[in-house]
Amino acid sequence: MFQKTKQEIAKFDLDSARATVAEDSQTSRARSRTVLLVSSAAALGGFLFGYDSAVINGAVGAIASHFQTGPAELGFAIASALLGAAAGAALSGRLADSYGRLIAMRCAAICFIISAIGTGLAGTLVGFSLFRVLGGVAIGMASVIAPAYIAEIAPAKNRGELGSLQQLAIVSGIFISLLVDYAISAAAGSPSTSWYLGLDAWRWMLIVMVVPACLYGLLSFTIPESPRYLIAKGHSEDARAVLNRTLGPTGLAARIAQISASLARTSAPSWRDLRGSACGLLPIVWVGIGLSVFQQFVGINVIFYYSSDLWHAVGFSENDSLVITVITSAVNIATTFVAIALIDRIGRRPLLLFGSVGMAVTLGTMAYIFANAPLNAHHQPQLSGAAGVTALWAANLFVVAFGMSWGPVVWVLLGEKFPNRIRASALALAAGAQWVANWAITMSFPVLQDLGLGLAYGLYTLFAAVSFVFVYRFVSESNGRELEDMGG
Repeated sequence: MFQKTKQEIAKFDLDSARATVAEDSQTSRARSRTVLLVSSAAALGGFLFGYDSAVINGAVGAIASHFQTGPAELGFAIASALLGAAAGAALSGRLADSYGRLIAMRCAAICFIISAIGTGLAGTLVGFSLFRVLGGVAIGMASVIAPAYIAEIAPAKNRGELGSLQQLAIVSGIFISLLVDYAISAAAGSPSTSWYLGLDAWRWMLIVMVVPACLYGLLSFTIPESPRYLIAKGHSEDARAVLNRTLGPTGLAARIAQISASLARTSAPSWRDLRGSACGLLPIVWVGIGLSVFQQFVGINVIFYYSSDLWHAVGFSENDSLVITVITSAVNIATTFVAIALIDRIGRRPLLLFGSVGMAVTLGTMAYIFANAPLNAHHQPQLSGAAGVTALWAANLFVVAFGMSWGPVVWVLLGEKFPNRIRASALALAAGAQWVANWAITMSFPVLQDLGLGLAYGLYTLFAAVSFVFVYRFVSESNGRELEDMGG
């Protein structure tokens, strides 16, 4: 009888242990789902960032025709959003530190909505450009807030995967915007055709962004504030509740103490916090600026801003050019999933180095093909046969190399690399530099295109090669490290 009782007790203990493990596993999965959903909601800002950046692609020719613009005026109108993005990125750091990450998201959503309607209904090129600038402010804010928020809410073990959601949202926004461009153009007959409610089709391409912008604003009311912002403002109990939902109860007191220590300061957050001995800034801030600038100087946004007109100029039909651009965008999405699968396994630095090599090779191939192609009456290279096929393959493989490396990894690093005390301000400065670089590339491309596509892609090849040296020399690995251990 006694032996049987011991067996029953042992069986009960084993069953209890199994039940506890099952419960812990279920709770852990619930926390993981919570973090994924919260991060996805924040990353919707990236979707709008991508949509607003690329929606202009299908409308470029129609806008030029409608407003009777030359290359320089057209380039400025398109690039004007990027000037706003630089300003929005710079403003967002102070806004996020003073009023919280969620308030900054809501402000960005409002700017997106006003910009979508304003650009869609603009009667002059000046008015169009001003609303593009406002949309740019929203893009700049979203480009800072999403990676900072995701990095601050995510566990260290899968912060790379969750941080990559920002890039996945960006490329998804690009893809959807190009798909919308194609669908509206096909339904109307062309972007310049008067369509629904008497508005030209290209105007509807821009107005449709109101839908995801409203969704973004609404979702910001359903997610918790960043625990690190809450601790910085003295709301430790609120932060404890958020951390319990996302990380679990184990070691909460120690984690909160560690975060509090990393945020300890005697003054309000300021740009002065970024000062250092390395040419006026902290070395880690220069690394962030370098990553941002090289991400743009390889010319990735030329593919998404001008590719339809580019492929049309070198011999493809208008509809085929739009289809090629949509396919390229789909490739970009697919390769981002590769980055998500690898970033927490092999690390950030190896992906960047691999991407730099791949981009240099593919861009160099495009530069060679364009430089040696025969010119038409408009002095544009004409691609046919093997040259056209090779250029298409090179362009898409360039997107593959970028999409699995510099696209997502830079946003992850910008979100996690800076110490807690300066994260929002440093990320704002780095993102601002990124948008200035983006503006310079976008603004210069129409002029470079007139001088020769071989020259344009030759420059992008050079920047891709230099990006390899930059990463090898200055970028350290941050995979698996807690944010509180990021010392610069």
